[in-house]
Amino acid sequence: MAKRSIMVSYGMGKFIAEFLTGAFGSIVFMFYETEVGLSAGYAALATIFYSLWNAINDPIIGYVTNKGAPFSKKFGRRFPWIILGLILCSVFFILIFSVPSSWDARENPLPVFLWMVLTICLYDGFYSLWEVNYQSIYPDKFRTQSERTTTAAVGTGIGVLGIASGFIIPPLFFSYGVRSSYLICALVIAGFSLLATFGVSFGVFETKDMIARFTQQKEKEASPHFFDQMKRALKNRNLLAFVLLLFFYQSGCMLMTASVNYVVKYVLAAKSSGATPIFAGMLGGTLLSILIWMQVAKRLKNNQLMLILCSFVLALFALPLSFLSSATSYVVAMALWGLGFGGFWTFMSPAMADVIDSLIVAQKRRDDGVVLGIRAFFMRFSYASQALVFFIVHKATAFDPLAITEQAIWGIRLHMGVIPALFFLAGGLLFLRMNTLGPTEVARNHQLLSALDI
Repeated sequence: MAKRSIMVSYGMGKFIAEFLTGAFGSIVFMFYETEVGLSAGYAALATIFYSLWNAINDPIIGYVTNKGAPFSKKFGRRFPWIILGLILCSVFFILIFSVPSSWDARENPLPVFLWMVLTICLYDGFYSLWEVNYQSIYPDKFRTQSERTTTAAVGTGIGVLGIASGFIIPPLFFSYGVRSSYLICALVIAGFSLLATFGVSFGVFETKDMIARFTQQKEKEASPHFFDQMKRALKNRNLLAFVLLLFFYQSGCMLMTASVNYVVKYVLAAKSSGATPIFAGMLGGTLLSILIWMQVAKRLKNNQLMLILCSFVLALFALPLSFLSSATSYVVAMALWGLGFGGFWTFMSPAMADVIDSLIVAQKRRDDGVVLGIRAFFMRFSYASQALVFFIVHKATAFDPLAITEQAIWGIRLHMGVIPALFFLAGGLLFLRMNTLGPTEVARNHQLLSALDI
């Protein structure tokens, strides 16, 4: 059984991932559209280019790093990439908000558009470098169902702090209408990320057994070609079901988190600090949900079913968010929504590990880097869906940050509640129909993995 301290340190990676994802998702699009003056069409196009870049870089990064890393015989094939990626993505997060203050996107949008595309793609490339390898360590380092469930629960508790930090801290360091304040906010976020890198290093350090297993596999046979691995992975029905569910889930979450500052600024007509209690309500519901869902999980003993149930809870409590009118009501509603969010987040990693185990048993080798690259692509492609929804809704409702109409406010309400609810519902129904991985097959895979020792 892995030590609790290792689980806590590994969970710091969840903190960093959610902290950066929350901060990126909640302020980048709004910064470029409402502060820099880039039109929603240009901002959406930049985000789509970024998502297409994801389509290329995530699986390739998974494939290349799966082969090894500098000093891999001493540190393992994952650890060096994780530390390097964390440091560089923190630095490039700052550049996203460093667009020259003399550039006016309303007068000349092309330079700002190119800056946005370049900086978010560089940031994401290094984010993928560490995150794909971080996720790949999980099924290898924590090999029993008990270890995985406990590590996931610990990671959820720590990751919730990352979610809270990513949503609650940024509004304290920027102000609506003060463009330069967003750069200060980015410096603070990068500083937090770099500090947390020290915390995660112990938990992702690879054991001698892990390094020995990788060395033995590498010496035993050559790694299959990239496209062969991709083809094999995507033919797996359960993997396809899982990554599609993640796409719908992440799309809904991105829409909601990116909408909160629009709601605070335009629906509630409040200052940026008004977003803090709304996200704090979500934090409270998420923390409470961990205790509730862990009890449900003990009875059901089915990670895949837990994701389906949580998807439906997310849809149920997202819907009312389009029809609220006070800050207090948003705090309460987000706390209820957090009940589903915490559950989904807790069981996402164990369910993913079950899927990876089934692939390893089928292929008789551990090439989970490519699988995690595919997972990362589908999750990060949600940025494109969020940008497209914002563009379509803002275009249809004639959104203008300098002259907000009641029609535009209803557009914001829609991408805060109704549209995300549809994403969550679609993901849950699709997964219910496609997934075939149950407790019996999961237990059988564990036995086979133990015998294979890979």
